[in-house]
Amino acid sequence: MESVQSPRHLVAVFESPVAEALLRLGIEVGFRCTLVEPDPTRLRGLPRPHGDVCVGDLAAAEITGHTDIVLTDHHRPEIGDVLKAALAGPARWIGILGNPNREGPHLAALRELGVGEAEIARVHRPIGLNIGSRTPAEIALATLAGLVADRNDRPGGFAF
Repeated sequence: MESVQSPRHLVAVFESPVAEALLRLGIEVGFRCTLVEPDPTRLRGLPRPHGDVCVGDLAAAEITGHTDIVLTDHHRPEIGDVLKAALAGPARWIGILGNPNREGPHLAALRELGVGEAEIARVHRPIGLNIGSRTPAEIALATLAGLVADRNDRPGGFAF
């Protein structure tokens, strides 16, 4: 029997504890999962036992209209370039982790790169269901629940 690859594709950008949990749980809820890490010195313990793929940039991640992209670290200097590339592609959904009570550094980074406000508005922040997540696994769980709700056209609690 030939296996059928899920059209649902989760791309976690930047190696982090949240990315690890997203990739692990994402496969369990039916996503094909990819880690994008531009800095190979940050990678830990590859290959992973849960079957994800690791690439160095979004161009190698096979982004389609079924792809959800989640930046898992808002402190990385590459966020502007990565988000600009994501916005230029066909991704279904793009988001970045961050505190909903503070302006995200991605806004200034994208503006400096000349990205228009309408495109910047496509980047979701905060992301995930508002369940009071604190740990990486809780953040991943809330994020995946929100993505599943959004894919199923349910409200899911993205509003804070």
